[in-house]
Formats: sequence, structure tokens, C-alpha cells
Amino acid sequence: MIAQESRSDVVDLRSDTVTLPTETMLARMQCAPLGDDGREGDPTVRELEARGAALTGKEAGLFVPSGTMGNLLAMLAHAERGTDVFADNGAHLLNSELGSVVTIAGLVPKSMPSHRGAMDRAALEQAIRASSRPGLIAMETTHNGAGGAVLPLAHMARIHALGQESSIPVHLDGARLFNASVALGVPAARIAEHTDSVMFCLSKGLSAPVGSLLCGNEAFIARARGFRKLVGGNMRQSGIVAAAGLVALETMIERLSEDHAAAKRLAAALAWLDPALADPDQVQTNILRIDVSGSLHDAAAWAAGMKQHGILVQASGLAQLRLVTHRHIDVSAVDRTIAAFAAVAG
Repeated sequence: MIAQESRSDVVDLRSDTVTLPTETMLARMQCAPLGDDGREGDPTVRELEARGAALTGKEAGLFVPSGTMGNLLAMLAHAERGTDVFADNGAHLLNSELGSVVTIAGLVPKSMPSHRGAMDRAALEQAIRASSRPGLIAMETTHNGAGGAVLPLAHMARIHALGQESSIPVHLDGARLFNASVALGVPAARIAEHTDSVMFCLSKGLSAPVGSLLCGNEAFIARARGFRKLVGGNMRQSGIVAAAGLVALETMIERLSEDHAAAKRLAAALAWLDPALADPDQVQTNILRIDVSGSLHDAAAWAAGMKQHGILVQASGLAQLRLVTHRHIDVSAVDRTIAAFAAVAG
């Protein structure tokens, strides 16, 4: 029997990856049509890939086990080894994927100055001109390192235009693409139109148990499919988990606004406790970056203190906490978290 909800005695704000599948997902998983996705294809996987492509306005999709693999396949399929990949200096793709950009894709990372995840276009243009082998431009929205910030569409359009002018493909790490879509009030395809490929996760706020989708044109996806096998990502009767992904796309997108509201309520309460902790105006989606540099405790001590009150948060460096809201964080959980912060702050 799979547990349906998080433990009621623990409020887990470490990530939205802790979400559990819904009852509807589990029911669909039990009756999903299956096949060998490494051979002629799994019908449920094919349906999910087509759905993801349609939602992002792309020609084709590829189901992969993780977002990290999706980003890796994009790099392998877009760029030749030894070429430069340009991304903002806080990009998950450069900083949090165990160096796969270098060790597996064989690309040269070029870190660009940025503000809340948005690369400085002038600096990017200069770096491209100075590069002897430009290979790929990567953007990220929502931006994990920038506290769930959403890239403005106008900025994305300018970066994509620069890529087109320079004949450099543009990839979007859209792990939380639908959070950005909900925050902007536009379809996901409206965001993805400023890219040549996009990856989004099903297992974060959308609550599927596993999986991500990589979407792009048919030629790109054909190359990525070959690289998926190369890195050991081919699966067999993967329609079992793809079925949950279909339910996620059908039922879980609109409710992401509830997670955003919970994050904003948390930020407002923490700012009331201590204005240095959080800026509610900077919270756009479901991620909060809490600054504890001016407090008596470092981030690890804060996390340990919160845990004693049944609240799990993630320490990020010495002076920052990350809190991520999701469907298991209800009004009561927010209230408990606020009370715990007040208690630990003393």
C-alpha cells in the first residue's frame, strides 16, 4: 500500500519533490496500456510525450527518468563536444547537476552575470562574439537559485533572438515550467516559444512519482532518444509511471497557484517577524530563500532547530534556507511553520 499523504506530524518544506502521487494517479497506473518503450514503444508513454509536446508547442517529446537527464540529453543533442554552453551564473544546469555538462556532455561552461536568473544580454552577446566554438544557450524558469523567480517573456524573447542571430540553439531548463506558466497567467507554450527545446518535471509540484519530459522538434528528439539509450535511460513498460504523468498534466497544473499563495503567506509572516528574513515582493512562485545572515544562528542551526519543531527545511550554504511549498503544505502547515520560526528565532 502506497502512503497517500505526507506524515501529519512533519511539515516537509525541503522540496516539492517530496510530493506523493494522488489516488487518481495510482488508479490510472493500475490500468495503463503497456508496451516495451525501448523497442516498438509504450502506448501510454507515447500519449504522454504527445501531450507534453502539445502543451509546450513543440513537435515531439521524450519521456526521461529525471530532469537532470533531460538537460543532459538536450546538451548532447544540441551541441558538439568542446563547444561552449552559456548559462546564468546561478543555473542549476551548471551548478547542481554534478558537472555532467563537462564530464558527460563534454561542453565548456560559460557562466554569465545575471539578476534573478536573467542573464545580462550584453555580457552574453560579448561572450558569444569572443567564443571560438559557441554551442548552446541555456535559460532556467522558474529559477531555483533565485528563489523561484520567473523570467520575463520579453527577456526570453531577447535571448532567443540573440541565439537565432548567432545560429546557437536555446534550451530551457523548465523543471518548474508550469509554476512559471501559472505565475505569468499564460500557457506553457507561450514561454517555450522562446526556446528550441524545453525540459519540464512531472515529479515536483505536479506530484507524479517520477519522470520528466524533453520537448523540441522531431529531429532534435530523435537525436535525444539515441543519447537516452547511451546514458542508460531507456525503460521498458514505463507506461506505469507515464500514466501518473498524464494525470499530473490533466489535474495538477491549475492548483499550483495554491502553492504560490502559501509561499507568499509564509514570506509575509516571516518578514513581519524580521524584515531581514524575507522579502514578500520577491516571492513569485513556490520557493522562498530565507536570509539568516543577520541572525544568531547559521543555516544548519536553523534547520536543526526547525526540525525539533517538526518542520523540515533545507540549509543552503551558511546563511540561507530554502523552503518550497507544495500540495501537502496546507493552511495548518503554514501556521506551524510560522510558529516554529518564531520559536527558533527566540
